Formats: sequence, C-alpha cells, structure tokens
Amino acid sequence: MKRALIVILFLALSATAWGRAPDTYQVTGQVVAVEADVVTVMKGKEKFEIARDPADKTPVKVGDKVTIKYRMTAASIEVKKK
Repeated sequence: MKRALIVILFLALSATAWGRAPDTYQVTGQVVAVEADVVTVMKGKEKFEIARDPADKTPVKVGDKVTIKYRMTAASIEVKKK
C-alpha cells in the first residue's frame, strides 16, 4: 500500500515538475442543461456533464450545439490491495 502511494505521489510530482498538462478531450453535441458550474451535453444517446470553469463566461443556452474541450481530473483515488 505504501509503495503504491509513493509511486503515485512520485508520478504526480514528476508530471508537475515537467509542466505536463493532461490530455485535452472534446465532445460535440446539443446542450440539454446549463447551470452556473455545469453544462450537460447530449451526444447521441450519451449524456456528458462537464464542470464549467468559473472564468468561462461564454453564453450558452439549452438547445445550442457546442463543442466543449475538457481535461479529466481525478476526484479521488482508491488503491486496492492485490
């Protein structure tokens, strides 16, 4: 457990030291809901809830077709014993 935690910590610090940002992804679809901090986009039969950066002031309304670029961020990590 400690070993895995050390490896994860090392990788996180290494990525930060190298200045490497996570990959950017995108989704294009119709907006089905808009809140101050979340935009929900329907792509086919799949629903994407994307957190919205407070600095983004792009006017978006339900029914708009949009392309959203985003990065994945871990909310929490649970290490399982082998």
